[in-house]
Amino acid sequence: MGDLGKYLSDAGTRGAILDMLLQHVYLSLLPLVISVVLAVALGWVCHRFGWFRGPLLGAANIVYTVPSLALFAIIPALIGTQVLDINNVVIALTVYTTALLTRPVSDALDAVPVQITAAATAMGFRPLRRFLTVELPLAVPVLFAGLRVGSVSNISLVSVGALIGTGGLGVLFTDGFRSRYLAPIIVGIVLTLLLALVVDGLLVALRQWLTPWNNIRGVKS
Repeated sequence: MGDLGKYLSDAGTRGAILDMLLQHVYLSLLPLVISVVLAVALGWVCHRFGWFRGPLLGAANIVYTVPSLALFAIIPALIGTQVLDINNVVIALTVYTTALLTRPVSDALDAVPVQITAAATAMGFRPLRRFLTVELPLAVPVLFAGLRVGSVSNISLVSVGALIGTGGLGVLFTDGFRSRYLAPIIVGIVLTLLLALVVDGLLVALRQWLTPWNNIRGVKS
């Protein structure tokens, strides 16, 4: 505890840690937001065109098995960025999270009762309006279950990016191991866990706000 207190007593160190935390938030949550848009589009394609479902979900499964460190190293060669460019991490995590979310979105859309979509169609809802106001809201609980997994996965994987020098809280781990100093490693672990808990809590609150009918029925995740 003495080393930890001494480590955190320095204002410069606290400022550097705050910068790493903010960078970690950016690198982990931006891919999550982009992935939601991509996964909803791909999930709709799987739902609408059944013949596309097998190849697309198979490709997503294959992509998700690629080791993260290898993907961080491959992306610069594919898109021409510098090895230390933080966009490599954003793109890699976007690919992972999109692969993770596509199947739940597709399954959730498939699970919407035909009677509901038929009723919406009979009421004059065009396909886009029916999707946005009827089918997608009913898919929210399943989508957010995948989002919660994706957010925790991203917050964890961003730390791996420190091995190729892209920043975030993972720098505390690499610095601590390099200098054989335990304090920054402990700070990195605690902040990573707290960040995951805060983001997960916010996602639960957002899901409850978007699906008030579940609260009325007392349905819990």
